[in-house]
Amino acid sequence: MNFICSNCGKRESVRTRATRCACGGLWELEFSPPKFDLSAVERESWNIFRYRRFMALEGGEWEGITLGEGMTPVVPLEDGVLLKMDYMMPTLSFKDRGAAVLAAHCRAIGVDRVVQDSSGNAGNAVAAYCARAGIACEIFVPEGTSPKKIDMIRAHGAVCTVVPGSRDHCADVCREKAAQEGLYYASHVYSPFFYEGTKTYIYEVYEQLGRIPEHILLPVGNGTLFLGAIRGLEHLLESGCIQRMPQIIAVQSEHCDPLLRAYEQGSAAPAEVKSRPTMAEGIAIGRPMRGEEILRLSRKYGVRFIHAPEEWIPAARAELARHGVYCEYTTAANYAGYRQYCRQYGPAADCLIPMCGAGLKSGHWPEK
Repeated sequence: MNFICSNCGKRESVRTRATRCACGGLWELEFSPPKFDLSAVERESWNIFRYRRFMALEGGEWEGITLGEGMTPVVPLEDGVLLKMDYMMPTLSFKDRGAAVLAAHCRAIGVDRVVQDSSGNAGNAVAAYCARAGIACEIFVPEGTSPKKIDMIRAHGAVCTVVPGSRDHCADVCREKAAQEGLYYASHVYSPFFYEGTKTYIYEVYEQLGRIPEHILLPVGNGTLFLGAIRGLEHLLESGCIQRMPQIIAVQSEHCDPLLRAYEQGSAAPAEVKSRPTMAEGIAIGRPMRGEEILRLSRKYGVRFIHAPEEWIPAARAELARHGVYCEYTTAANYAGYRQYCRQYGPAADCLIPMCGAGLKSGHWPEK
């Protein structure tokens, strides 16, 4: 199996330790799954690897690494809204989908130490699955990251380094250390193996419902769930399982919205923005590394970008909690974005919203 550079087209073995091409382009996988067929699902596996026939995997390392991630329920809320309960994961966020595959790949190619940067959830997931795989790791998080997420990262045995400044600066610091010390950069943004995990979000929904809802709402910061979901939907479309793409709703924080602005401006690259503090810390990415790919796919499939109004987020969290769903603020921003979408475009019947992170992982926004 090979990587292909998204910029120059160069092929490289997936066993390379280079986390991007020498030209600066990011890797894509040279992999075409067979047509999706529910009869090919490995139903004895109660984890995302039940879809392994449709995933790019190197060997069977996943068997010793899986923690039972995936298989999260779809719960009706109200007015045609469905919640995909992806915070019901081993580390309480959807990032376990990608981290399980990425850690399995790292072990398959003999990596014994990694570094990674995160706003918290991805770092926690990578720390947990690296612990499972016997891989040492250091996670870099920006200042302001929830102390509970930091505690969880350290509990898994990882070093957690808090970096002053923005989320984007944190990523720069991590990448610099990886380059200077020759460490493997286990990035949930750079590695295409991570998206092999997040695309299972769509496979699960299709298996559970026997269809794909008319509207799919997705948070977009670095786009790990967005890009995985698009890959999954494209696969179902190519396989004849669905006849058309659903209306995809992409949510960004109104305090950090480089993709929304670029989309509205007709730009092929993310807009330059000055990020402001936001409760939606998980999507506060000012420089998304796969931004051009996200924008290209968004135009191809008629995605609608929407803001999650900052002042609506606490009320959205409280409303979900009154329905028995206690989520973190970034996840509440999804529901706030849904409310804003309905305000701008009218009712969104049959809409699936991901519950990405559990409320126990985040505290309460400081009172002003």
